[in-house]
Formats: sequence, C-alpha cells, structure tokens
Amino acid sequence: MSGVYFRQFLSGRDFAVDDALARDMRNFAYAVGDRDAGLALLVDPAHGPRELVELVRADGLAVVGLVATHFHPDHVGGDMMGRRVQGIAELLEDADLAVHVQAEEVGWLSRVTGLAPGSFTAHGPGGEVVVGDITVSLVHTPGHTPGSQCALVDGRLLSGDTLFISGCGRTDLPGGSAEQLYHSLFERLAPVGDDVVLYPGHLYSPEAFAPMGEVRRTNPVLAPAGAPAWLALFGS
Repeated sequence: MSGVYFRQFLSGRDFAVDDALARDMRNFAYAVGDRDAGLALLVDPAHGPRELVELVRADGLAVVGLVATHFHPDHVGGDMMGRRVQGIAELLEDADLAVHVQAEEVGWLSRVTGLAPGSFTAHGPGGEVVVGDITVSLVHTPGHTPGSQCALVDGRLLSGDTLFISGCGRTDLPGGSAEQLYHSLFERLAPVGDDVVLYPGHLYSPEAFAPMGEVRRTNPVLAPAGAPAWLALFGS
C-alpha cells in the first residue's frame, strides 16, 4: 500500500535505553500511519512514550492517536514491580489523543493507568481505526486478557501478547483464560493469511518478526489439533 508508514521499536535499544526494566522486558512498540498525510498512531507506547513521539516526529509525522493491545503496564504504563512505567497517561498530559481499545479492556486499563474510562475509545470486534488514508483493523483476541486485541495493517499483524513467534501469552494472570486464548489463536486469527507478517509485543525469539505461515509451521502452541489437546498442554 502506497504511503504506509511503519516502524518497530524495541524498548531498551531504540528508546528508553537507560531504563533497566525496559531492557529486561524487551517490549516492542510500533508506529503505523500515512506517510503522505504525515499522521501516525502509536501502538503500546510504554517505557519511553515521549521518546516514541519524538522518533515519529523526526520522520516527519505527527502522532494523532494510540492503540493499546492490552492493559498490562509494560504495554500501556502504570505500576509494575514497584516502579512507575510511563505510558499512555503521560501522553494524554501532552495532547488530546484517542486511545483505541476493545470494550472489554476499558475497566482494566482505567485501573492500571489511572485514567477515567471516558479517556478510551472503545471498539467491538471488527473495529477499525483510520489514520489518513490508512485503515487499521482491530481483531479482538481475548485470552491473555479479556480485551486483548491485534492490529492488522498493510500485511502486518501487530499481535501484542496474544501470539509470539514462538509461544503465546500467559493465561494465569488476572483476566486470563486459556479456553478463550485457544479460540483466539485457532479461530479469530484463522483468516489471517500465511503471507501476513507477525510483529509481536516482545522480543522473545531471535527474530523480531516472521511470516504467519512460518509461525504456524514452527510455533509449538499452534501444533495441537483441537481444543482438548491444546488445553491439556497449555491450559494450566
């Protein structure tokens, strides 16, 4: 798609380089947008959110909105391991930005970030965010959290903690559900083509991204056939 702007940023390397927690967490943040219009969205801007805005600005684009894949502080900011992680709340101090989330995640995000529920733009399954002439499709993928979502744009799937290149998100944290995650992985993400490139929420593999076809062939969490087999292996 002509004019698409896309960047992948690794915490502790590309931003927040002096933050030990950011280095340990190995979070990815993303910027997607319309290069011709000069407009972009940030996806999961935590650890060094204002640095991310400046990195996008240096490319000649303005950040006009945010997307949160889920409510955990290493993705959106909040208290974590006795520390305050900067994130969405700090960016809303600087500008009036729409924060696009799944409706099931609003209450959780409000508690974690300290923002009022009205600070978030809630979407249902199949929602879209338009920035310039670029459309970002939001795919509700509950399991890691109730309102986890992936963002699909221009042949790229930004998967948060739903799916990694090897592995998937935990389901033993508050709001997690192994049964829901199974349905998200094998049903809600089933229409995503093998040529779509997976961009995960953390650098947990040597590769920072990989085609979905390769992920489906090599990721052990996508090997079991059927819910009983999957839940027996990954449901605890």
